[in-house]
Amino acid sequence: MRLYSMPSSGNSYKVRLLLALLGRACEIVDVEYMTEALESARAEGRLPFGKAPVLALEDGQLLPESNAILCFLGEGSAYVPADPVLRAEMLGWMFWEQNQHEGTIAVRAALRFYPHRRALATPERMAELLDRGHANLQIMEDRLSGRDWLVGDAVSLADICLYAYTHTAGARGGFDMARFPAIAAWLDRVAALPGYQGLEA
Repeated sequence: MRLYSMPSSGNSYKVRLLLALLGRACEIVDVEYMTEALESARAEGRLPFGKAPVLALEDGQLLPESNAILCFLGEGSAYVPADPVLRAEMLGWMFWEQNQHEGTIAVRAALRFYPHRRALATPERMAELLDRGHANLQIMEDRLSGRDWLVGDAVSLADICLYAYTHTAGARGGFDMARFPAIAAWLDRVAALPGYQGLEA
């Protein structure tokens, strides 16, 4: 397999993290923002939706979208609950991550982190994203208070997908993570998983 991966992106990182946790071999092709590698991958039709990550299978099929790739890689593993209700709960958190969480946590970080996006970081926009992001983090905090994982009694794809942008929310996004002790403990649990790989690895 070959993963077209944006090194700085949480969406790409979550796939690299699951591959590491599963011990799966995969060629990594870096396609960072504003690089020739990204433009080449687009021109060659390797990025069906125009963005990374994309997993290229051995038969040539291309799988775009980070959480879809997680579901494919996680099939049959301990990261996907066997119980259909728990599996639906897992998917619910994964849908919420893309629909709500990413749109605040990742977007605010991107406006601060990527030079070509800083012009969009108006004080009003940044304040709005800060408030909404803290509200989304509080949803996670409430869920994780008194429990180890987001779904059931074991780590699942829900934890992997939400870890990616949450673990850099303070450093990159400027969110006040001291307000969320249950999230902090959960981040430590994910980082302690056998095979864990950090964002910069």
